[in-house]
Amino acid sequence: MKSIRGSMARKKSELDLTGKVMDQTNFEKIIVRGAREHNLQAVNLEIPKNQLIVFSGVSGSGKSSLAFDTLFAEGQRRYVESLSSYARQFLGQLPKPDVEYLGGLSPSISIQQKTAGRNPRSTVGTITEIHDFLRVLYARVGVGHCPQCQGVIQAQGRDQILESALALDSGTPVYVLAPVVKGQKGEFKDLLEGFRRKGFLRARVDGDIVQLDSDLNLDRKIKHNIEVVIDRLKVGPDARGRVSEAIETALNRAPLPLLLPAMIQATRFPTACLIPVMPVPNVI
Repeated sequence: MKSIRGSMARKKSELDLTGKVMDQTNFEKIIVRGAREHNLQAVNLEIPKNQLIVFSGVSGSGKSSLAFDTLFAEGQRRYVESLSSYARQFLGQLPKPDVEYLGGLSPSISIQQKTAGRNPRSTVGTITEIHDFLRVLYARVGVGHCPQCQGVIQAQGRDQILESALALDSGTPVYVLAPVVKGQKGEFKDLLEGFRRKGFLRARVDGDIVQLDSDLNLDRKIKHNIEVVIDRLKVGPDARGRVSEAIETALNRAPLPLLLPAMIQATRFPTACLIPVMPVPNVI
């Protein structure tokens, strides 16, 4: 007798509001039939997916009972049941909410109805720690591209960097730079003085080529970009040894050398590229 009633209950719960049999394999919405958790009175509901849904009503109307105690609870219960028996023994058995039928439900996340933190940058991703997993996913699986030239970012050795430099037109005057400061606040007097004592004469500070022996007086409250000028030369077959030495020196000073053709004015450079090719004032 119990099996007959259970079968009849399943048949009834698999019907939509029009009396048609619902397809349980392809849901574009969440379907709730006969929800009776707490003070819910056999609620029938269809919730579209990929939209922001808000439950509103007076206190005690059953908003939390439907959202947390029915939808979230059943989503969590089904997720736990999909795990291995070894994992389930640590999570325990979750109770099934009082509902006749609930279809189209995916694993769910619930956030408490209170301020989780005072950080204004907090989001659902950071509060639930999903953001950390997404960062790992993008770092491991994603392919990085330069936001300026749209080229694929990939590791290159010294020889590859050298060939990229020599691929420029013969006779092109260039700077070989070593970035030492990227978007940091400070005056950097000791840093610049240290490079001057090591024999370097010039640096590129916030897009401008300056002499290291000059009084820069950088604003310590503003973020600065500083690249030390390793060498100034003209690309050509005869300059292979000099270019190679300059790149080697730049790699010893910074992990990201810059090759800058001195042809046209420019104020920005793409930091994502390994060897961004950008024009600077022609001072050679």
